[in-house]
Amino acid sequence: MIKTGKKEDISRLAELAALLWEEHTPGDLEEDLADIMAREDASFFLYYEQDVPVGFAQCQLRHDYVEGTESSPVGYLEGIFVRAECRHRGYAGELLRACERWAADKGCREFASDCELDNEDSRRFHMAMGFCEANRIICFTKELI
Repeated sequence: MIKTGKKEDISRLAELAALLWEEHTPGDLEEDLADIMAREDASFFLYYEQDVPVGFAQCQLRHDYVEGTESSPVGYLEGIFVRAECRHRGYAGELLRACERWAADKGCREFASDCELDNEDSRRFHMAMGFCEANRIICFTKELI
């Protein structure tokens, strides 16, 4: 079962998000997630197995240019995660469809996402879900002294 994330879900959501974004702890993420959740242009969805959240998706509207799109705003999948022991049951696809419905209800005609170049699991997921690859880039930085 999928539920829209609410304020009271922040700690559970942060625990799942820390499994996706491993450089953060749940405590680090709680305030950021609460700030995002309070916005009208963002939403979270939680997938429950018997009252236990086992996955989540974060989506939002992007008004800036999104690679490969022609409209604005664009619905954007910011993150999606399902616990390893619950994968290959279709939960991520259901979470994605909840995000897509939310974006369509907000007036979006397009939906987009991204993943790191070396994240083959994510690339396969996106392709299986009907996304088309728009571009590949490598970003560079340089310190100015």
